[in-house]
Amino acid sequence: MSIFGKIKNAIFGGEAKAAEPKAAAPVATAPTERAAIGEVDVVARLDNIPGSDKLNWRTSIVDLMKLVQIDASYGNRKELAQELGNSDYSGSAEDNILLHKQVMNKIAAAGGIVPAELKD
Repeated sequence: MSIFGKIKNAIFGGEAKAAEPKAAAPVATAPTERAAIGEVDVVARLDNIPGSDKLNWRTSIVDLMKLVQIDASYGNRKELAQELGNSDYSGSAEDNILLHKQVMNKIAAAGGIVPAELKD
């Protein structure tokens, strides 16, 4: 599965599981019931994942990937950028900001409700 596909499934539901706790202690998890894709409030869904309050997922592609439990290594970010049409990804701050916006735009195009400030 593509990296974007894993991110999308973590938000909308599907194969990727965004909120499985790794610790042995009981931790609240994201709701298991998933809304239809057209009804997904992306911010609300991501805010409900444990640990979201400790990550800057709204502007950081690294933190967004960490939140949905996807390896945020340079290699994975480069692969994600290439999936979204950016073959010149260098890993710079500017590239990471652009990549985050591209992901949010693509999530919105897939039916997610994404605020304008996360897309533009």
